[in-house]
Amino acid sequence: MLPTYEPLRWRHLLAKSVDGQLKGPMHVADGAPPPEACAAGTRGRSRGRCAMAGGRDALRALLRAANALLQQRRYHAALAVLKGFRNGAVYGAKIRAPHALVMTFLFKSGSLREKLKSIAQATYTHSRNLAYFVFTYKGLMALQSQLQGKKIPFHSFFAACIGGWLVFGENNAINSQIIMYLLSRILFGLSRLAVEKGYVPQPKQDPFPLVAALIWGTVLWLFEYHRQTLQPSLQSSMTYLYDDSNVWHDISDFLIYNRRTDSK
Repeated sequence: MLPTYEPLRWRHLLAKSVDGQLKGPMHVADGAPPPEACAAGTRGRSRGRCAMAGGRDALRALLRAANALLQQRRYHAALAVLKGFRNGAVYGAKIRAPHALVMTFLFKSGSLREKLKSIAQATYTHSRNLAYFVFTYKGLMALQSQLQGKKIPFHSFFAACIGGWLVFGENNAINSQIIMYLLSRILFGLSRLAVEKGYVPQPKQDPFPLVAALIWGTVLWLFEYHRQTLQPSLQSSMTYLYDDSNVWHDISDFLIYNRRTDSK
């Protein structure tokens, strides 16, 4: 006996026109009863199909309403603040997760559970702080522009200062790394701006080799004689490179491992 399928029965129902003549096959979604069947009341599996069809229709209507709202220019500033929050959270997670993964497994001791917890906490903190900062900054920018009727350079500085104070004002490891990252970029940016504005004459030769020499000379001097002034993760990296390379016992911890794990 050939099996029968419920969807086929609905798909081949014929619709009648006003004068009673056949119009042709109805195009009904697979497994979904026609609207008049749902309106008349159903039982069992047909009732479930009616509920699913209604849910899909409601979802489509909701998506259409959301897309229409996103196209409204009068809500653009508020929506930009919300998307800034989203982008801050995503970008913070993308940046911190791989960095925390590498640094934790290279330099931190403890169980796998403790390491994974540390990675998750660092990723969450970075993601949250960046989301909060972008939300605060863009919100204050929109507010100042609304109050003064135009956008001026001071708005950016003021909004970022408030956001930096509120979000990154706590002195912890994550915030310290972010501030140091920004500081190096600021120094380079201000140097280029000074040349562009004519405050500093254009160098006749590329100053980068001299800058590189001074940076490396200063950081290694600090590491050797004032180590406590450096950020902990930088201390860990330099200890691995410059201190641990002075110690070995045999070929195992000279070439294969950094340190011996036994008590020999």
